[in-house]
Amino acid sequence: MNLINVVGILFAIAVMLVSMIWGNPSPMKLVDPHAMIVVLVGTAACVGVAFQLNKASRMILIFFRNMLGSKKADARQVIAELMKFADAYRNQGAQLDGLLQGTKDPFLREAMTALKDEVLEPKQLVRVLRTRVETTFERYNDEAKMFAACGKYPPAMGLMGAVLGMIALLGTLGTPGAEKNIGPAMSVALVATLYGIAFANLFVIPIGENLQESAKALRAKNTIIVEGVRLIAAHTNPIVLAEELNSFLLPSERLDWKKLSGA
Repeated sequence: MNLINVVGILFAIAVMLVSMIWGNPSPMKLVDPHAMIVVLVGTAACVGVAFQLNKASRMILIFFRNMLGSKKADARQVIAELMKFADAYRNQGAQLDGLLQGTKDPFLREAMTALKDEVLEPKQLVRVLRTRVETTFERYNDEAKMFAACGKYPPAMGLMGAVLGMIALLGTLGTPGAEKNIGPAMSVALVATLYGIAFANLFVIPIGENLQESAKALRAKNTIIVEGVRLIAAHTNPIVLAEELNSFLLPSERLDWKKLSGA
């Protein structure tokens, strides 16, 4: 589980609850089931129309897979694994099979298995892997954009709920005792707007942007793997491989291979 994302979501919930309770003598007035239904169900309806029901239902799977799933890959760990693969491949050692079984990265396992089994020529394999990297990135990025695009619907639904409340309020003006209902009716109408703004800006939009960053990080990690496989196919020294792959990272992110080799 990605604890950083979980903490972020819980922090967003805490911010919303504190802002609702702090300095509000009657915080329960901010709890309105009708406004919640208008915002949530209305947003779900808009998403279903915009992206088709089958794609819209996948958003729940996307949320759990990318937001609450495993942690983002550590590039230094990937380079360290590639160094081990490079050493085993150069020496044609028996530990290559053990490394394939032990790696947790499915893309690395797939790439190295194809190289080991000589499914394709090295140049062809690298070309195929690069195509897969871009295809995966485009698919994940499209999912992230779909999530981010949904951020415009909750505020609109909240505004619609506010307008409906105002229409109901104005329809009662002129009747005896109507002045007593103006304050409560306006309060209920504005609650829907609050729900829409909070839901969009505290959850939907940040989650969409997080998913976009995750897609970029996945592409960067897979690109390192492809370049690593290319170097391994050329029987490159593991240290040279590490130095070349470190070029994809900032100085603070680079792998210190000297510690691994004991140099």
